[in-house]
Amino acid sequence: MASNEKIRNVGPKSAAWLRQVGVRTIEDLRTVGVIETFMKVKRAGFRPSLNLLYAMQGALNDCHWADLPDEVKTSLVQSAGLAETANPIKNRWDKAAARSAARDGTNSADGGHEHDEAGRDEGDGFGDRDDRDGGDRDGGESSENARDSE
Repeated sequence: MASNEKIRNVGPKSAAWLRQVGVRTIEDLRTVGVIETFMKVKRAGFRPSLNLLYAMQGALNDCHWADLPDEVKTSLVQSAGLAETANPIKNRWDKAAARSAARDGTNSADGGHEHDEAGRDEGDGFGDRDDRDGGDRDGGESSENARDSE
C-alpha cells in the first residue's frame, strides 16, 4: 500500500477522526501504534467503537478486521483498557466539575458523585426552587392540589 492511499478498513467518518489526531497514512498508524491512535481519537472527544480498533489492526495486518483472530481482538481490548486505566479520559462533564470544584474550593476527587446528604442539591440549577418545606413559591396551592379540588 502506498503511503498516500487511504487506510484499509476505515470509512469516511473514522478517517476524519484519524486525520484530526494526525494519523493520515498507514505509515502514521504504524509509527503511532493502534492503541495510542485509538486513545488519541477518544481523547479528542470522539466516541469510537471497538470496530475502529480492529479496523486499524486489520489495516496493519493487511486483512479485513473481521478476519482478525479472537485472541488478537481480545488483546487489543485489554490493551486499550489498560491504556485508559493508566491515563483516564475525562469527559467534558468531569472537566467542568473539576473546574467548578477548584473555584469553589471543594474536593472533586469523587467526581462530584458523592455528597453529604445535608448539603445535597437535588436540582439541576435551572429554575430550581427551594420547596424542601413542601410549599410552592407563591404560597398558593400546587397544580396537583388545584386539580384535585376542581
